[in-house]
Amino acid sequence: MKYYLTTPIYYVNGLPHIGHAYSTSAADAIRRIKRMQGYDAVLTTGTDEHGQKVERAATAGGKTPEEFAASIAVEFRKQWDQLGIQYDRFIRTADPKHHQTVQWLFQRCRDNGYVYPGAYSGQYCANCELYVSEAGPQDPCPDCRRPTETVTEENYFFKLSAFQERLLELYERDPRFIQPDSRRNEVISFVKQGLHDLSITRTTIRWGIPVPVEGRHVFYVWFDALIAYMSAVKEDDLWPADLHLIGKEIVRFHAVYWPAFLMGAQLPLPRRVYAHGWLLFEQDKMSKSRGNIIHPEPIRQVVGIDGLRYFLFRDIVFGQDGSFSYDALVGRYNSDLANGLGNLASRTLTMIARYCQGVVPQPADGLDPGIRDLARLVIAQTNTCLENFEFARALDSVWSLQAAVDKYLVENKPWELAEQSVPESRARLDRTLSTAAEALRIVSVLLYPILPGSTEKIWRQLGQTQPLADQRLDQLEWTPPAAGQRIGKIEAVFPRLDKGEAIQKMRELEERVIQQQDALLGKTSEASAVETKLSIEDFAKVDMRVGLVKSAARVKKADKLLHMMVDIGEPVPRSIVAGIAQNYSPEQMVGRKVIIVANLQPRTLRGIESNGMIVAASLPDGAPVLAGFLEEAPVGARLK
Repeated sequence: MKYYLTTPIYYVNGLPHIGHAYSTSAADAIRRIKRMQGYDAVLTTGTDEHGQKVERAATAGGKTPEEFAASIAVEFRKQWDQLGIQYDRFIRTADPKHHQTVQWLFQRCRDNGYVYPGAYSGQYCANCELYVSEAGPQDPCPDCRRPTETVTEENYFFKLSAFQERLLELYERDPRFIQPDSRRNEVISFVKQGLHDLSITRTTIRWGIPVPVEGRHVFYVWFDALIAYMSAVKEDDLWPADLHLIGKEIVRFHAVYWPAFLMGAQLPLPRRVYAHGWLLFEQDKMSKSRGNIIHPEPIRQVVGIDGLRYFLFRDIVFGQDGSFSYDALVGRYNSDLANGLGNLASRTLTMIARYCQGVVPQPADGLDPGIRDLARLVIAQTNTCLENFEFARALDSVWSLQAAVDKYLVENKPWELAEQSVPESRARLDRTLSTAAEALRIVSVLLYPILPGSTEKIWRQLGQTQPLADQRLDQLEWTPPAAGQRIGKIEAVFPRLDKGEAIQKMRELEERVIQQQDALLGKTSEASAVETKLSIEDFAKVDMRVGLVKSAARVKKADKLLHMMVDIGEPVPRSIVAGIAQNYSPEQMVGRKVIIVANLQPRTLRGIESNGMIVAASLPDGAPVLAGFLEEAPVGARLK
């Protein structure tokens, strides 16, 4: 049985960040799950290398678009290899075989009467590579809020309007085509508002796949990129895809445009589009423009691959938005992995080595029936959750078994049983340790898709000889250990981390990654900017004022944010939202004098406009310390 799944085809406008790692790690986990269910699972990932934004970035970096795109594609492959991602195909949209597939699908749509020549005059968002026909000149993009550009050019159009009813019929006929339900409802609402024909070629840029028509047309980047899912496996008889795994910001392209293109070409549709949520940093979406991007490589070096994967799958309900912080990451690693699973494995294996000469015992009266029954329940629950991509619930289920075995060891005290010479104590010792070892085997199999590296280590230390990846989730059963099963060399799987040191190290490594990215993009890094000093003229542009907090309140559903009204000597107090709620209560802030950067562009956080920024120092663990005054300073006074 085949199972073909894909990640997004990632845009080459920077190094892979944690959002890319989230999508790709989820796809990797699903691939492993399907293989452990007996499927021949194939995973495609790749890079989207055409379009106006790439053309401009290459020019800014002093490179040709080909050179720029190739350099970023190398970094994506390198990062996935470092994160242990088991992808089977890596497609670049610069690949000639992809060009042929795009031109072939375009011609099928044209031959079927769904493509016609025309002209477009309106707004375009270069950042999102999105036509914004409802916007006026300089209006912001509805997705990224950046100013749009006015574009006038000859194009070829796809008759998207012809597919409105067919798409709605698809969503009604197959509710699982778009998941989760919140995304499905969003797409249905969008389509019901009416679909407009879509420009699928450009004539004002050069960097793209040539269109087989007269004139200097290249394909619109989203027509081009979506077809990569097909061109990656066109020769392997794997189409249609069983799953497109994407972020929610691109669900419209995958659940509306893509099936319409395929309908127009009379080709099979993908079976499922699953759009997961965003990773939020201090309750705000991570993005380059906000300067809050986190990269996976520093985390890998400090916390490890599985430490990152565990946090992403345990703390974030798949399909919903979730918050990321270094503090939460290290805290979860230490509590659940170092003190939890890692400690259970170490204790169990060390006692087998010490009290049983390194051989898993075979108790005469069998294994503990209570742990056995719970393990059977956990196997069933976890398999159901994994099948439905409910990763957090799957981990909760497995951890219930781990906690039960921890409690079982404490109650039976094998370290005391080993000191007793009566036969009943020896039998109980053998039963206790053998039960714990079998539970660890079950846990290792269930966790392998999510924590492949660490479960492999536990598997080998248990003395298992068959490859862990070859175990079948759908055939997993509670089984007494084989006679003479000798454990392997014991080593720590999850060494405990010092939170402060780990966070500081990740922040330092993050700065290096940013400098590497700046070099790739031809930018001057922040570090270089500091070394070359800031001119007094530039500093004078920063308008910092003394402010007095008049009111403060917590922002609903945002545990880190405070909304304050701050008097800086203007007729009306400023509305300012700051990520300090975990360190400063509203009561502490009212009446406090603070330093405000007053001339920043306003930004919206959780629907509240923030018109300024409070100045604070950042401790190694990320906690803020507000700047203040030892002497009286009048409200509105400017800092110089």
